[in-house]
Amino acid sequence: MRGATRVTWTGRSLAAAVVVVLTATGCGGGGGGGGGGGSASGVVRAFWTDPQHPVEPANTNEVQGGKVLDMAFRGLKKYNPVSGKAENAVAQSIDSSDQRNFTVKIKKGWKFSDGTPVTAKSFVDAWNYGALVTNKQVNSYFFQYIDGYGDVHPEKGKPKAKTMSGLKVKDNHTFTVKLNQKFSLWPDTLGYSAYAPLPKRFFTDHEGWLKKPVGDGPYRVDSYTKGQSMKLSRNPHYAGPDKPKNKGVELKVYTDQNTGYTDLQAGNLDVVDELPAGQLKNAKRDLGGRYINQPAGITQTVSFPMYDKRWQGKKAVLVRRGLSMAIDRKKVTEKIYHGTREPATDLTSPVLKAAGGYKAGLCGDTCTYNPKRAKQLVEQGGGLPGGRIKLTSNVDTGSHRQWMEAVCNSINDSLGKNDACAVDPVPTFAEFRNNISQKKMTGMFRTGWQMDYPLIQNFIQPIFYTDASSNDSHFSDPAADKLMDKANSSPDKKTAIKNFQQAEKLILKQLPAIPLWYQNGNAGYSDRVSGVKLNPFSVPVFTDIKVK
Repeated sequence: MRGATRVTWTGRSLAAAVVVVLTATGCGGGGGGGGGGGSASGVVRAFWTDPQHPVEPANTNEVQGGKVLDMAFRGLKKYNPVSGKAENAVAQSIDSSDQRNFTVKIKKGWKFSDGTPVTAKSFVDAWNYGALVTNKQVNSYFFQYIDGYGDVHPEKGKPKAKTMSGLKVKDNHTFTVKLNQKFSLWPDTLGYSAYAPLPKRFFTDHEGWLKKPVGDGPYRVDSYTKGQSMKLSRNPHYAGPDKPKNKGVELKVYTDQNTGYTDLQAGNLDVVDELPAGQLKNAKRDLGGRYINQPAGITQTVSFPMYDKRWQGKKAVLVRRGLSMAIDRKKVTEKIYHGTREPATDLTSPVLKAAGGYKAGLCGDTCTYNPKRAKQLVEQGGGLPGGRIKLTSNVDTGSHRQWMEAVCNSINDSLGKNDACAVDPVPTFAEFRNNISQKKMTGMFRTGWQMDYPLIQNFIQPIFYTDASSNDSHFSDPAADKLMDKANSSPDKKTAIKNFQQAEKLILKQLPAIPLWYQNGNAGYSDRVSGVKLNPFSVPVFTDIKVK
């Protein structure tokens, strides 16, 4: 999944932004990419950063690559851009009488951007590829509930099979899915991009496909130059109702978010999603009201490397709780984010209020600022490992340096030590993610989650289930795993939510990740475009944008 991993943009200080304004406006450059005019008429110019990996459905689990998948692919389901509700896209129907055996019928007439048809086999082949362990797809975890997943993706050793026994093609427009356990909410997960269909070319010319992905979404990828831009145009074969109201999108690469904001003001960009923290106070005025600030399914956390012995055991839990209570969330969100963040009291998001699953205050006193108690807990836990702790994130974008400094200052004040916490910056997002993937973390490191679908399961299981795809802390608790399994097999949504909340309580008790704040989606846009809005996932609805 894209979340934590799906870490959202951030950047440099306001002082740096002033320098950027003076130096970058004339050139229109994007601090290492992006910038300037020259875009085709009718094309939306949007802020972007290079994704961590080549873009492919089962191997992309971060926001920037996810934007491309959202535009270039459609799966069986699509999430409503207003409510987030799962609605049929390519699927005609997904039926089951026992919540374990499903018959999927797809609509006729769907084609990929190369003109080839989307068939039942397009889905089955794509899912089998995504699940096979030797293909090393980061989203393979999504297929674990399909019968035969263990044979294609064993924990150790070579796979016993190349395809999952639970998938069967019946005809060009019908396939069946047998799960290895009941999962009543399973159809609602199928709007996530890991479940997208793939054309024959993906398998016959994989390297060529990666250079120019072919999907079945409203846009097709025309070109991608790393460090500069990706250009997408209308997919002439798109069969969905949400056809683009523009001629295409140019995703311009930036390494500094403030530079993107400056280019937006100068008219060199049309859409910037997630504005620099230092600009939030004046963004509405600066942009003449062309500013969006709305709740989104995004949470910000800091995690601990649970594979490091120094963070294991009961005493380490006390230290983590103390660090959580040492953070003045209210002060940080007010001073830095100006109404675009809200102190978190659980691991989900208030966006789930309608769907169910969000429960305010589930974190209890652990997420309440209490410097005196924080100091006591850290001392009871034997103190910080090595006497001090580092807080790590990439700092090439947005406000990461700002909020990390604020969090460390709060911890230092609470513990009465000027050097208890120090910021340990990583230059780029790619390097930061690689360090996490290679288990190089030693202290607190930034994590966050941008939901894939509006279910409590999506905020808990991908991040905290043993060996889950976005379990960056490598947390493992058999009791929590068992409750999550029980939730997935629940006969109704209400029971499923209850079991997931029980699992969440166990996780919060051990605190492998500290909830910081819930994040609103915010964006700015130029006077060259209209119809700009964000979906509940805080991603621009590019198909609705009109270019004047």
